[in-house]
Amino acid sequence: MPSSRTAPSCSQPVHASRASVLLDLLDSVPDPRRARGIRHGLPGLLAVGIAAVLAGARSFAAIGQWVADADVDLLTALGSRRARGPSESAIRRAFGRLDAARLDAILAAWMWTRTEVVAQRRIIAIDGKTVRGARTRDKTSNTISAAPHLVAAFDHDSGAVLGQLAVSAKSNEIPAVRTLLAEFDLAGVVVTVDAMHTQTDTAQLIVEAGGEHVFTIKGNQPTMYAACKRLPWREVPARRLTSTGHGRRVTRTIKVVTAPAWIGFHGAAQVAQLRRTVTRQGKKTVEVVYLITSADVRTAPPATLAVWVQGHWGIENRLHWVRDVTFDEDRSQVRAGAAPQVMATLRNLVISLLRLAGWTNIARGLRHHAADNQRPLALLTS
Repeated sequence: MPSSRTAPSCSQPVHASRASVLLDLLDSVPDPRRARGIRHGLPGLLAVGIAAVLAGARSFAAIGQWVADADVDLLTALGSRRARGPSESAIRRAFGRLDAARLDAILAAWMWTRTEVVAQRRIIAIDGKTVRGARTRDKTSNTISAAPHLVAAFDHDSGAVLGQLAVSAKSNEIPAVRTLLAEFDLAGVVVTVDAMHTQTDTAQLIVEAGGEHVFTIKGNQPTMYAACKRLPWREVPARRLTSTGHGRRVTRTIKVVTAPAWIGFHGAAQVAQLRRTVTRQGKKTVEVVYLITSADVRTAPPATLAVWVQGHWGIENRLHWVRDVTFDEDRSQVRAGAAPQVMATLRNLVISLLRLAGWTNIARGLRHHAADNQRPLALLTS
């Protein structure tokens, strides 16, 4: 479905029962607040937060403004207990104290059920992103704390986020990937990762769980890279694919051989050489990387393997780039407690819902839903 499709009709009144599935889901998120004095339930706070982000809100101030502009019926449908919706400060305090990991797990499980398996196989990309704007300065010591680093699992086909895990620093990303993968049913799943995560322990976890892996070998692993480079690639037939767009011409050439015994990666079945030649304004650049996969030639012939590798970069182009540019995440002033991770989770959810609804241009989808405050509810309850 194109991103420029016509707007759905939103003339019908909204009813609280329409949002019951979403509110029931959000009701399973533990409420960190004391019961005494609570004016707005946590499911309602989360629901209006999601709806506001779906309308383009980037900050708590913007969420508060969206709530102030929403009518009573809409707020009631989103779980508000009062005619007057929650204030910006109430939402900010609640989000800052949430169990963000629990929220991620609940929404990830829900999103897993809403995405489809294509050709009897699900392809997942794993990569991390630092929320740079969430760095904080300690006024006493005049030191700056590290920004949260979030590792995400991204569905190649749907463009939905299937899970997220916070780590204290980028250096902790490698074990975090294994922790995140352990939460999934990997039977029949292909996991693609970048060179940082080409680790034997990760390979073993994936294969023993019934999945397949695709690892990348680059210059940061010089011994393995040199060994792969010495394979007899000149004797191997190549498959080429050329594409043009965004002012450049890209030719991808892939050659595949059976994995030799010395590779040492659990379940390794094939090794591939992938050459990318990019021509932009007459200037040519060439990059050569190597791949190790546990998928055999019947499961992953060269053309399929090339598609999996190219699809891996969707997590950068269709998720991280969107959060950085469309939501301006790296300049967000949300910093207190769990709030940076919670807001990143809501952005992931909104991007996923828009992708599943057929929007290829997320910015356009946000503008569409901002034009009528009934539209976010229609999408959340579809």
